[in-house]
Amino acid sequence: MVKEWDITIPTLTGERTRRAYVYLPVGYGEEDRRYPVMYMFDGHNLFYDEEATFGKSWGLGEYLDYTNTKIIIAAVECNTVGNGRLEEYSPINFTLPDGTFIRGNGRKYMDWLVGVFKPYIDANFLTLSDRLNTAIGGSSMGGLMTLYALSVYGRWFSRGAALSPSLWVGGGTPSFLTRAKFGRPTQIYMDYGSREFKNHEGQRKFFADVTSELIEKGVYVTSRIVPGGTHCEASWQQQIPVFMTALGYAPE
Repeated sequence: MVKEWDITIPTLTGERTRRAYVYLPVGYGEEDRRYPVMYMFDGHNLFYDEEATFGKSWGLGEYLDYTNTKIIIAAVECNTVGNGRLEEYSPINFTLPDGTFIRGNGRKYMDWLVGVFKPYIDANFLTLSDRLNTAIGGSSMGGLMTLYALSVYGRWFSRGAALSPSLWVGGGTPSFLTRAKFGRPTQIYMDYGSREFKNHEGQRKFFADVTSELIEKGVYVTSRIVPGGTHCEASWQQQIPVFMTALGYAPE
């Protein structure tokens, strides 16, 4: 079951509304138990094709129902106005290939997520709210933000899935990662599609360097090149069972 409602993020977009989504596992409320939570980016792309940006979602709810995976997913629609998504989902400033300057508001977004959204989810749903039971995940810019969240906001998150992270925006290993002191334990699943490397120059080296950096810092890393993988929801959907298992969320 997926619950939906409208929210605002005043520090970023004032009173403009966007959709929030919470997936509740099979049997939710019928059992005397609480559940781990994964916070995810691009909530509109996760559950329904008709709401997805390009008409294809991850089908995440269907997978979790079918496999009876006991986890809550909490997600929010991205900023769809102009370059709003790039701004909110980047912790650093960068310039697009066409010369457009993007001012990163990733810190503001994460401050809102851990300061407002997470407390709301914990107060209104049957969550296990501690760090060890809280994860974060996303793809593309959301993958970059996942690495940022685990690097800087590790007080709240112990694990995450960074699919096709947009490492190109910083030209390599992000400084927030090189400065990071990860909490113990921290688990990261990170992947990149084999057919994506041609999209950005140097991406293969960026991916390898970040993997090495995480290993050196004591993170439990699952780093993977997806054979034939591309930069789209259909490809990321196929990785759901892999990253869920890697992060310890096995079907019951």
